Amino acid sequence: MKVAALIPVKGFRNAKQRLSPLLDAAERETLAEAMFRDVLRQVLLARRLHATFVVTGNDAVADIALALGAEVIREAAERGETDAVDFARRHLKEAGWQAVLIIPGDMPLLCARDIDELLSQLPEDATAPFALLVPSHDRMGTNALLLAPPDIIKLRFGYDSFSYHMTQVSAQKLPLRFSENERIALDIDEPKDLQRFLAIGAEAGEAFGLARQMMNVALKKSRRSGGA
Repeated sequence: MKVAALIPVKGFRNAKQRLSPLLDAAERETLAEAMFRDVLRQVLLARRLHATFVVTGNDAVADIALALGAEVIREAAERGETDAVDFARRHLKEAGWQAVLIIPGDMPLLCARDIDELLSQLPEDATAPFALLVPSHDRMGTNALLLAPPDIIKLRFGYDSFSYHMTQVSAQKLPLRFSENERIALDIDEPKDLQRFLAIGAEAGEAFGLARQMMNVALKKSRRSGGA
């Protein structure tokens, strides 16, 4: 069965606003772009994938995706993550793709082997329909979904999406398949996520160095402010 990866990405301006207690707007924009680059590079290295698509309505994101070797599904305008993924899923199904692996662009610990290990959980003769989910570390989010066919369940990203998606799997009378993976489980939304990333990011790429530098600057500013 041929599987395509799908990464939904919005423009980086005003990204990651929940990190604002630690990082200013320019830093958040730079970090979001670096995380996307890291994720996309690793996805493109995964041996078990047959193609990688980025869905976006942003020119800068599209340019980065094309430069690194991904295919781009263009939205006419930026929409929410759920709408963007649904738009891309329809496109992929119409193009004949049997299965899709949906992953966000803000998982900076992700390695190509994580994707290959996830796909290896499918039998060689796997046939649709099926769904395999990977939760976030707090089990409130869904950080990866392997779906065959691409539109087998309804999606809703955001707060408590993992429970929602598991319910959708049950509604389709599919086996409840989910997989735990520490690196896939960590997406960066809040200051505690960034701290967790820095604590375990030994193999991480471009984003790790940037995040460490930014946190050091933030810590120095905090110390100067406290001593004033």
